[in-house]
Parts: sequence; structure tokens; C-alpha cells
Amino acid sequence: MQQDERGLALTTDSAEAAAAFNGAIQDYLEYRLSGGEKLKQALAADPGFVMGLILRGYFMLLIGSNATVPAARKALAQAQAGAQAGAASITPRERLHLAALEAWAAGDTATACAVWEQLLAEYPTDVLALRLHHFASFWLGRSAALRDLPAGVLPAWDEDMPGYGNVLGMLSFGLEESGDYAEAERVGRRAVEINPEDLWSVHAVAHVLEMQGRLKDGMAWLSQPAGSWGDRNPFKDHIWWHTALFPLEAGEYDRVLALYDAEVEVDENGFYLDVQNAASLLLRLEFCGVDVGNRWDLLGDVAAKRLNDHVLAFTDTHFMIALAKSGRKADAETLLASLRAFGAAPGGNSAALVAGPLTAPISEAILAFAEKRFDRALALMLPLRHDWQAIGASHAQRDIFHQIVIEAALGAGRAPLARLLLAQRSQIRPHSRYSWLRYADALDLSGETAEAAQARQTAAAIRLQ
Repeated sequence: MQQDERGLALTTDSAEAAAAFNGAIQDYLEYRLSGGEKLKQALAADPGFVMGLILRGYFMLLIGSNATVPAARKALAQAQAGAQAGAASITPRERLHLAALEAWAAGDTATACAVWEQLLAEYPTDVLALRLHHFASFWLGRSAALRDLPAGVLPAWDEDMPGYGNVLGMLSFGLEESGDYAEAERVGRRAVEINPEDLWSVHAVAHVLEMQGRLKDGMAWLSQPAGSWGDRNPFKDHIWWHTALFPLEAGEYDRVLALYDAEVEVDENGFYLDVQNAASLLLRLEFCGVDVGNRWDLLGDVAAKRLNDHVLAFTDTHFMIALAKSGRKADAETLLASLRAFGAAPGGNSAALVAGPLTAPISEAILAFAEKRFDRALALMLPLRHDWQAIGASHAQRDIFHQIVIEAALGAGRAPLARLLLAQRSQIRPHSRYSWLRYADALDLSGETAEAAQARQTAAAIRLQ
């Protein structure tokens, strides 16, 4: 029996396996590419190491594609076989991890979260369970869970324990998503002081600054040089997406395009988060009147390979954005039909449960919007605009749906609706040039030209410097 870095038992006789496992967990928390190699080292030292096999299964599922589910299930089967071997009896904590992996590999993310929460009630310093619960709750749209579970385990931690800063970073993000921006910023900045390598904590503070419209502070916070974090996995590209939001709101579109081309654009493999980042940023740029050229083409190519790859609902909607904007009508229709079939018999699959009520109609609305069928897009999206949190992601990411509704209202010539939506937005996001410029357009549509001129003056005053 060995221990992890927080003193929790690991069923292995190999000190080398335990050390490599600890390293893999720390790399996972910091989004380092080396985490997979360290896990391989752990399993090479002890091929029957059940927690190592469970972690392999978790890593496969974190990729967010059905293509890696068979590998996750293979790791699960190996871990189950090891757990049943008399000489390798595992701990109750490890059995709970095994149950969580089994549920998650079956697509039942909600049950996996329930198991991780049960585990943390008994073992509150299990940072792996906490981080996985945080990840899964994010994609289930459970903002309160993002805040509550880190807060619940925090009394069991102290600053000297490895991973304490990561716990604070998770709490910071949960506070931000729950609207407590002042406390979120305080906790997040402290987390970064403790561990500057924790990109999730950096990300949490960036969210606060974005939601508060603090453009100068945001650019100062995310002032990393080009090419930073070359040793990190694709989550680093999401930080670059956040970096681009600040000049986007200030109207510095050339700067945004440069960031897109250098740091945000997808590669041909199309990791799910990269697709979300790229599709969202290009569409936001277009809404600001920017010609993005042929940048949609690669995104369309990537999405066309994933028409039946329904793992995260939010990703499916961004596949649709990529297909619709790249003019792939047939592929878009195939994706829509696949989503409807997926949602028709959800069983316990968490993504399937929202496919019918949310993912499919939002995706249909995106296609209708791209085809300038604005009334149809509004008919589908307006009734959902207060409910689509369940599709997952953050408030900042889901804002693209609000922008689509606004653009559809303007495109349909529905002046009262457009004015209402943009009056709301300009109050909530007073530091957004986009909000004020489109509010001016809505006021023009309503014949309120003097008010429109004032809105444009407000937009012109928004600067990064």
C-alpha cells in the first residue's frame, strides 16, 4: 500500500508507480502534456495498479469524443478485473472511483457526479474526484455545484497541502459563475499566488474581468507573450480565446484576428474545445462587421468528421456553427437528424437528455440563422433563452447564443424586440462596443435616431488604453 500526496491510500506495492501517479495528477491539474506519459510510467511500474487504470479511463473520457470511449471502457474492464483479484483488494475510495468511471463511460455523467460527491463527503482531500466533478458539472451547466463542492471540502485542506491552490481556483470559478465577482476575484488571485502554473485559476480571474467589462484589467491579467504554455494541452488555447475577448469588446479587430491566427485556430484534429473557441470567436467577429475570409473552411472540414460524435451538447452546437457558416448544408442537416435521433432514446446518457429539448432546436436555429431565416431562428431560440444553461459551458461562452438571438431580431426587422434585447445587453455589458453599436442599430430601426447617435458615441468611447 502506498499513498498519494495528500495521504490517501493507493493500492499498489510500487513506490515508483505511486510517485508517477502523483505526478500525473499534478500534471492533469496544470493541463500539462506530460500527464499521459507519467501515467504510462505508473502502469509500467505496476500494470495491475487499479487507480492507474482508472485514471487512464478518466483521461480517455476527458478527450470529449466517442472515438476514445472504447479505450476508456477497456481501462475500466482492466480495473474491474484487478479489483476482483483477491490479492489486489482495493480501498473503498478506489471502489467509488471505479463506480464513477463505470457511470461516466456509459455516458451517465450525472451519476458519475453523484458518486464523486459521495466520495468527497468521505475523502474531502481527493483532488482528482473534486476536479473531475468540477469538469463534469461545468459541461452539465450546474453553476451552483461548481461553487458548492469546492467550498464544502475546503475546511479539510490547509495551505501546505499539495493542490490547495487548485481547490481555491475551482472555488473561484464557481463563485464567478454564481455571480459573486468580488469574492471570486479575491480567491482566484490568491490561488494564482499559491500556484502560478494553475491555468484554471488564471482562467477564473479572467472570467471575472470579462463579466465585469474590465477591459484594461483583463488585458493586463492576460499579458502573456505569444507562444506561452507550449507544454500544456489545448486548454491553453481557451485562455487565448479569453485574451481575444478583451480587444474584441474594445473594437480592436485586427488584434483579435492576429490572436485567432496565432493561437486560436483549430488544427485538423479539431479538439472539441478548440472548435468551440474558434467557431465562437469567428462568429462574434462577423457580428462586429469583420470579414473573416476563408477561416470557416477548416472548421467546416473538422466538424464534418464529427456528425455523430455526441458527447458534449455545447460542442454539438458549435459543430453546427462551423457547418452552417462554411456552407455545408447537407452535413448540417445530417448533424441535426443525428441529434434528434440521439435525443429520442436518451436512457441515462446526460448529453442525450438535453439533445431533444435544447441541443437540437438550438442547432436548428443556428442553421436557420445562417440561411437568413431569421423568424424561424427566433421561434426556436427565444423560448429557450432563459433555460440553455443546461447545455453546459460558462456564461461567457453561452453569450454567443444571446448574440445570435439579437442578430436574428435585427435581421428579421423586429424593431421592438431588438430594442428590448439590446437595451438589456447595454445595461448588463456597458463596456461592450458591440452592445452599444447594435443598440444604435435597433434604435435606428425604431426611428429613434437621436438616441441611436448617443449610443454610437458611447461605443466610440470604449478603449483598451
